[in-house]
Amino acid sequence: MGIIRKTQSVALLLNEFHDQTTAVSVIELVKRFRAKINKTTIYRVLDKLEDDGVLHSFLGKDGNKWYAKCAGCSKSKHTDLHPHFECVVCGKIDCISVDIQLPEIPNREITSSQLLIQGKCETCHR
Repeated sequence: MGIIRKTQSVALLLNEFHDQTTAVSVIELVKRFRAKINKTTIYRVLDKLEDDGVLHSFLGKDGNKWYAKCAGCSKSKHTDLHPHFECVVCGKIDCISVDIQLPEIPNREITSSQLLIQGKCETCHR
């Protein structure tokens, strides 16, 4: 698909992730922007940003989709493979910057993977 032009909706959502260090749920994005962007447009723009390698998504423990900035990805390949950490107390989700190695599985090609680690974040652990 890809982002062809930078509409106001695209600009608003891109700005939301500009300085973001944590992931944001699609539910939260719909709440934040409901006065400015309709829900369908939010979903469509997020899908396009993911297709372009700007964002990546994963499912949280509640089954909702979460989005975070990609690092070094492109439209042709998502190379930003990392686990996510979800705090079971406050609900914050972070991308964890550690290298992980996926196993090679005979007669199969892995195209994506998700790893969600749950526990207490640095704030809630204290």
